[in-house]
Amino acid sequence: ARLFDMDGTLVDSTAGVVGAWETFAKTYPGLDVANILSNSHGVRTVDNLVKYCNVTDPTKLKDEAVRFEQAIVNSSRADGRKGIVALPGVRSIVDELLPAKGLPHPRWAICTSATRAYASAALEIARIDIPDVFVAAEDVNKGKPSPDPYLLGASLCGVEPSKCLVIEDAPAGVRSGLAAGCKVVGLLTTHSRQQMEESQPHFLVPDLSSVTVKLHEDGVDISVQ
Repeated sequence: ARLFDMDGTLVDSTAGVVGAWETFAKTYPGLDVANILSNSHGVRTVDNLVKYCNVTDPTKLKDEAVRFEQAIVNSSRADGRKGIVALPGVRSIVDELLPAKGLPHPRWAICTSATRAYASAALEIARIDIPDVFVAAEDVNKGKPSPDPYLLGASLCGVEPSKCLVIEDAPAGVRSGLAAGCKVVGLLTTHSRQQMEESQPHFLVPDLSSVTVKLHEDGVDISVQ
């Protein structure tokens, strides 16, 4: 099975994420937004809010996570920003894999650090179909870089992790895929080459336009340019 991250892999929500942290900086003075943006990508919102905003009350944490991710959607088009859009190469890959998105034998899944509500909204805005196996932040006890999201994705697809290929743009996600026992393709869409090389994916490409996918009866062939 092919297990895709969402933000930075399938969609570009950078404009909205920047706007959301700027909004939260008004509530939590002293936030170093530039530092957060360079280190928080690929990690669950709840984990980032604990780390950077010191939100520890479970009820408040849940509410603030919802508010943050709604702020991503709201601010993605504010002040002339481009919104949430599909990244290069994504459309052709999703179109090729579309017939294999359903249970009981799905060939691909999305495993995201975002909440289900936000991820669903972001994918709808970017016009990307949601596969039946769709692992979101609330589906696991530990988010990336722990292996839980990709272990669950592989399990729901009915395959061993060693037979899965993870596609990721963030070091935390790469480490999650490796820890799960999957092969990993890293993308240079949100982090520097040095940051991504340090996380040691099996392959490293600029974006999904460097990846070709071919669906056939026995599985999915992927070639990396």
